[in-house]
This record gives sequence, C-alpha cells and structure tokens, in this order.
Amino acid sequence: MFSAFSVLSAATAGRTGSGRPAATSRRRGRSRLAALTVATGLVAAGATATAGAAVADEMPQHRGGATATLGGLQAYGQAVVRDQGEIQQVPAGLFEMSVDGGGTLQTYCVDIHNPTQKDAKYQETPWSGTSLNQNKDAGKIRWILQHSYPQVNDLAALAEKAGARTLTEQSAAAGTQVAIWRYSDGADVDALDPQAEKLADYLYRNARATTEPKASLTLDPPAVSGRAGERLGPVTVHTDADAVSITPPADSAVTGVKIVGKNGKPLTSAVNNSRLFFDIPKDTPDGSAALTVQASTTVPVGRAFTSETRSQTQILAGSSESTVSATATAAWAKQGAIPALSAEKNCAKSGVDITASNKGDKPYAFRLMGFKHTIEAGTSRTVTIPLQEDQPYDFTIKGPNGMEKRFKGVLDCQTEAKTINNKTQPLPDPSPASAGGGTGGGDLAETGGSSATPMIALIAVIMVAIGAAAMFLLRKKKDPAQPSTEE
Repeated sequence: MFSAFSVLSAATAGRTGSGRPAATSRRRGRSRLAALTVATGLVAAGATATAGAAVADEMPQHRGGATATLGGLQAYGQAVVRDQGEIQQVPAGLFEMSVDGGGTLQTYCVDIHNPTQKDAKYQETPWSGTSLNQNKDAGKIRWILQHSYPQVNDLAALAEKAGARTLTEQSAAAGTQVAIWRYSDGADVDALDPQAEKLADYLYRNARATTEPKASLTLDPPAVSGRAGERLGPVTVHTDADAVSITPPADSAVTGVKIVGKNGKPLTSAVNNSRLFFDIPKDTPDGSAALTVQASTTVPVGRAFTSETRSQTQILAGSSESTVSATATAAWAKQGAIPALSAEKNCAKSGVDITASNKGDKPYAFRLMGFKHTIEAGTSRTVTIPLQEDQPYDFTIKGPNGMEKRFKGVLDCQTEAKTINNKTQPLPDPSPASAGGGTGGGDLAETGGSSATPMIALIAVIMVAIGAAAMFLLRKKKDPAQPSTEE
C-alpha cells in the first residue's frame, strides 16, 4: 500500500467535530509526503556514512526503563482527518510492542502524520525528550489513557459513561486514539464509527491535567568518576519495582571492582532509593567499568516511547510484567582529569544536553560543534548542543587514557505537522554515523504510518530524473539553432 490515507467522498467534507476546536497545525498531505521523502533521504545518507566509522563506547540517551520492538495494531477502527478541505481516512487504534527480555506493552501514538516503521526499536523516554514536553495538554492525554480502554476493560460501563450504545475493543481503541490525537496533534479528526466518536468526544471533553508518571527504572547519575582506591558514586536507584538485581562489571573477577552499598558490603540486589558505589581497589590500573540493574515490573501508564529511526512516538496505555533495565558507568585514574560523561535530549532547548563532571586534579577540556568546553577539577557542567528538528547527530567526545564516548540519535521533539509548519530552511547535511535507516517491511499502514518509504524514495529518484529530462528538452526547444548530432 502506497499510503495509509485514502481519500473519502466529497460528500463528507462538511462534517465537523463535536464540541472541540479545529486543527491548529495543518498542511496538505502532499506536503507531508514531500517531507517524508526528504526525511527518507536524510536517513539513507546517514546510514551510508556510518560505514567504517571509528569504534567508541556508545552511550544511550535514555536513562533506563523498558526497551521494546514495535509489532502492529492490536485493536483498531477507522478515523477521518480533515486538513484544509482535504479529507482522509486512517486506521486508529492500539499498538502492541514486545519488550526485550520479556513482556508486552500496549501503546497509542501521539504523532498522527509521522509514519511507523515495522519492527522499530523503542525505548522508554521522559516527556522532556519528546513532543509532549512542549504540549500543555500532555497531562490530559495521560488522563485519557487512565480512563479508557485498555485500562478500563468494562466496555459496557465505558459505553454508558460515553453515552454510546455499545463499544467493542475495536471501537473503544479507535475512540481513545482519536481523543488523544486531538490533544497531541491538535488534529481535526473524528472516529468513523458513531459509537467510537461518542467515546472520543466524552474523553476529550472530560480530560483533566495530570502529572507525568515516573520512570519504571533509572540510575542517577548514569556516569561517575574518581580515583582508584575510592568508592565512586553514589548511583541512586529509582524504580517502581519491588527490587532490582545487580549485574557487576563484566571483568570484575579480574579487576576486583565491586558494587557495594554505603556500608561497603557487596550488593547483588537493591530497592528504590538504594545508593550504589563502585569499589575500586587501590592498585587498579586506570580504566572504566559498567554495572547494570534489572527488574520485572509493570511500566506506568503514560510513559513515552521513542525510536531513533524516527518512527512515530508512542505513549503507554498498558503493560504486562515486563523486563526493565538501566546502566551506569564509572571511570577512574591515578591523576589528571577524570571525566564522567552522559547525554540526554532536551526538547525545551531544542538540543542534546551533554553533562560532564571531573573528579580529577586537572581541568578536562573537549571540543564539540566547533566550541571548546572546559570542566575544572572537582566541578560538573551541562552543555546544551543546539540542533534542528529531525537532525541526526553523532558526537564522539575524547578524554584521557584513550577514552572515547559516542552519543548518537535524532532530535525528535515536535509532531510531524508542527515540524512542517515551522520549517523555514532545509536541514543541514546529517552528521556522520547518524541514526541509521528504517527497518521497513510488511504492508504496514497504521495510524498514519506506512511501510512504503522504499517506494517513496524510488519515486523521488524517478521524479528527479524526469525533472532533469524535462529541463534538457526545454533547453533544446528554446535553442532551435543548436546543430544536429545526426549523421
């Protein structure tokens, strides 16, 4: 299928939503298709540039939690989107994801015009790293999730509240997704099924602001440093799980590095607010190590999930018992600068925050994006690297003793409609080793998404060729005096 959208009869063009504002961000489908074509080219270029890149310790931008693979729509109906007189039909409903290590997540999307990529990898992400950060109605979206399907699985009771005659899993999922889109994208959208539309209107009218849920599991800070012979930390566990298991550094049997508590005793498990330390033997050569904590828990409803392949952002509607994990690193040396580095997307500032601390006895300096940054001994500093929306980035920061930390991803802080409306100039060329290409596959046509990006790219190439041929013919037509090449 070339597109997830199908144009409806013009007879429905006059239909409007019930008791809600029209779309706040609008562009014709052709503009979005063009933008998708450009984005596909950027991804392909970035993927090509990764070949032969130098190897460095790659640091994930998420602070822990669940990671999962996108499956497909589990329960869905149809929705009607109106955009400057153009009417389109799109599937709307509940996605399913498979959690790495075990478990299942159910999600809705919060970016109607951005495509999904089948089998895309997602990670649990704070709202500050998504378009929800700039959305004053993000808390209302969480209220909708808490008061509708699948959190409310008594569909008869839900239908009664909504004033609907009856609701199925499909119509309940469609109505819930439509209500979310009205807040996440400002979309002028209705459910095609009248009963699903009643639910969407009920949820939209009654939604109230709620707070962002806490992460299922994080370690704070994700990186520490110090001298050999010391306990480096603390690294604090934050989780809603009853307990987490601790995996010590892979070479701890050789180096003697241990993970201990405040009392210095080795730990194999921890609970919420536990403080962990890396115990580094005094004569240990300069180096680094990592610990991982893992647990099984239900991920809180309302947590966001993002993909570095620019597949549409998801928001959690339900979770089975699922595996969650987080990693923290430590670096140590006998003397000189001893930096610890971490990174996190900051959508409020349209960039990536690089946090560097230095527990050594000399300043630590690094260059990034043409600027030199110096972290004095015994201090910590956060540097925001500004980026444009949808821009791939790949930062490798070097340090003493051959240290290299690599941070890579794509800045995805706005919904697709807002991105198109706000763009005033083309993006610069992607940096080397960008986020990589899409996974594609299948006949995915879900919640505004499509697996047709390879076809779109092919069409783009064909159009460029046609344009070049047309220019050649026009030039030839304008110059009748041009000598013939025929013999």
